[in-house]
Amino acid sequence: MRKRTRAREYALRILYQFDINKTDLSIILDENFKFDNINLDIKEFAYSIIKGTIKNLEEIDKIIAKYAQNWSVKRMAVIDRNILRMAIFELLFLKDIPPKVSINEAIELAKKYGDKNSGRFINGILDKIFNNSLN
Repeated sequence: MRKRTRAREYALRILYQFDINKTDLSIILDENFKFDNINLDIKEFAYSIIKGTIKNLEEIDKIIAKYAQNWSVKRMAVIDRNILRMAIFELLFLKDIPPKVSINEAIELAKKYGDKNSGRFINGILDKIFNNSLN
């Protein structure tokens, strides 16, 4: 598995815990970094996604709300919501990553960790965002 793919999985795990537990992020990071033997490059990329997503959460959630017709952000599955958040952070703020890569990685995460419709759901929203506002 590629390093950035592993980093995204790691970031998703942390963002999921943060979303569910509403605990201080530093506590969650300490718990995970202490017990995980993960390559430094993976940790650094995951950390940039985590911190950037949380820092820009309000803006990201507004974008999700705008493009996720008939879905409130709070009612989305936690996995789907956090995959969207990460991918939108990448699309908006990580200009060195091609948008199609960020979208494809998000879809693959959704297929792996979401339910049977998550991949299609994530793809639909990210495609709308990419085509309407970022392109």
